[in-house]
Amino acid sequence: MTSFWIIGGGKFGIKSAEAAVKKYPGADITIIDKNIEVCRRVSNLSFNTVCMEGIKYMADHLKRDGFPDWIIPVIPVHVAYEWIRIQLSGEYSVMPVDIPEELAATLPNPLRGKGGALYISFADFICPDNCPEPAKICTYTGKPRLGILHEKLASISYNNFCSVVVQSRQLSPGVGGYMPEDLYEALEKIKHADTPCLLSTACRCHGVMHAFTIKRGMSI
Repeated sequence: MTSFWIIGGGKFGIKSAEAAVKKYPGADITIIDKNIEVCRRVSNLSFNTVCMEGIKYMADHLKRDGFPDWIIPVIPVHVAYEWIRIQLSGEYSVMPVDIPEELAATLPNPLRGKGGALYISFADFICPDNCPEPAKICTYTGKPRLGILHEKLASISYNNFCSVVVQSRQLSPGVGGYMPEDLYEALEKIKHADTPCLLSTACRCHGVMHAFTIKRGMSI
């Protein structure tokens, strides 16, 4: 039985759950959301429901091996970054840094968000919800892809930054996720880095990035 944790129970959380059930009949699906009203609606749809903050739930319960098979983040937060910050706290100080403008300018359609986030996309249009993320041809334009974003981000060589990427893999058209092992691999790379880090989560088309430094010692 394939298991999923869906972080966020809003419109896209429900869509992701329904898509998972359709592709993986009998899947074990748990939707995590801190909003009580959202949890009530989700429980009426017969999905497992956990009513608490999603990243906190991951920090408390996620293990490297085994359950769940997939994590699907559908909240407006860089989930991988926030989870890794929690994992590092206590042993390391994590200090966010600005992503250099010179670096951002080399990335496709960069858009700065809150908390130091940089959103990146090969698309300058709204993608269809059911895009199957084909490898070579863009669904929307019908033209060859301009690149594979997670590969582009992983290959960044800028000053002394270490670039670590969590690849979001398409599980169903318009629905992407990653495995626990992907998060733990990223965490280990960051722990062993002796330079500032760029952490991105990205699929073939879209991504989000944060930059930070770590230093052994209590977080502040």
